[in-house]
Amino acid sequence: MFSKEDSRKLREEFWISFGKSFPRKWILYDTKLKGFAFKFHFDTKSALVTLDLEDDLENRIKFWDKLQSLKTILTDEFLPEVIFEEEYFLENGKEISRIYVLLDQKVSIHNKNTWRDVMEFFVEKMTLFEAFFEDYQAFIDS
Repeated sequence: MFSKEDSRKLREEFWISFGKSFPRKWILYDTKLKGFAFKFHFDTKSALVTLDLEDDLENRIKFWDKLQSLKTILTDEFLPEVIFEEEYFLENGKEISRIYVLLDQKVSIHNKNTWRDVMEFFVEKMTLFEAFFEDYQAFIDS
């Protein structure tokens, strides 16, 4: 069992290590689309690469409809294992729409032996998500 401070230090160490191991500027929040962001998520149970739609409902629906129309392209050409969830609830209870890829193995940010696998997963999947976004950004934003 880890104290809150130990857990915080491990999380910080992971993200610093990730940045040093794979130095790169990711798109993440810099999509130029309000409420449309790519994220990395890693905790004690899972690792995800996500595309989150977090704006007001009207904007979320607009983006969701566009992404739904591109679902076949996303799954056939970029991320076959991608999961679409129109109603996704964050730990704080906030409802968003989320499209994500889950690392299908047991990982934990508290277990350094899983870090390399997670880092490689992050780089591979986020690179594909970003390539998809760059190819279809004009359509998504129209």
